[in-house]
Order: sequence, then C-alpha cells, then structure tokens
Amino acid sequence: MASKAKAIDAAQGAAGPMDASYDGDVVAWSVKQARLLRAGRFDLLDIEHIADEIEDVGKSEARDLASRMAVLLAHWLKWKCQPTHRSRSWENTIREQRLQVLRRLARTPSLRPELEKADFVKDVWSDALMIAAREMGMDIVSFPPANAWPFANVLREGWAPDSDAGRKTDVSGCLGV
Repeated sequence: MASKAKAIDAAQGAAGPMDASYDGDVVAWSVKQARLLRAGRFDLLDIEHIADEIEDVGKSEARDLASRMAVLLAHWLKWKCQPTHRSRSWENTIREQRLQVLRRLARTPSLRPELEKADFVKDVWSDALMIAAREMGMDIVSFPPANAWPFANVLREGWAPDSDAGRKTDVSGCLGV
C-alpha cells in the first residue's frame, strides 16, 4: 500500500498542481494530463476533455488546410484578374501555400477527402473570394460564385489559371471582359 501511495504522490508531483482544471488553465491542465499519462496514472485522467482535445487536433489540421487553400486560391484569383499586378511576392505565396498544402496532405493523408467535400470546397472558395476582394479592392460579386478551378489542378506544379486547363474556366467577371 505504501508503494501505491508513493506512486500517487509521484504522479501528482509530476503532474504539477492537482487543481489545474481544464476550464481554469488549459495549458496547466494539458501538462498535468501528459504527465499522468506518462506516469501510467490512467485513473486520474480527465478522459472526456482528453477525447475532446484529440478530436480538436483533427479539426485544427482541417482548418489549417482550408486556410492555406483559401490563400492559394485568392492569389490565383489575383493572378488571373490583375495580370498587370503580378509580382514575385504573389509567385512566392502561391509556391509556398501549394507546398504547405501538399506537405499537409502527405503527412495527414486522411485530410485528402476534404478536398472533394462540397461544404469544404464551398467554404474555401468563399474565404478565397473574401481575401481576393479585400486585397484587390473589388466587390465580391465580381467573382465567380462557385469554385472556378479543380483543387487537383490548383495543387499541380506548373498549373496556372491562364494555362491550357485554366482557360477552360470562366472567371471573366473579375476581368471585365
């Protein structure tokens, strides 16, 4: 019995303040939970909140993917709609966002199906339109209401909206043609 008490004391000491609550201080709580896990003190874990946090990790990954796709699409919209304003900065942003999206998909392949989900595509396109409209000083209704380019094309090295594949889609609303 003494060794069990000693183990609890060690786990509590390793966990830090035992009153570190999820709602009170999530950082202290997470440190405490990690230490309890490593000490094998599963009986002291806050299972419900741990499960919530694990689910949130997946949601965070999906949000990051959506954010990067929106920035990438916004820059392609700018590229297509304002050809006289093209810059090395836009090229670098396009290259960087494409690279980061592809890395995210390689490291987390379970995210790939998100690219095909209608809600994901709609939300990402909507975000891209807001970014592009704000940065170009244009009204959002100047842009196509639905995604103009398949994500597979957007992510392919060497693809651009004014390439052969890009000419087949209509983004003429922002071009004034």
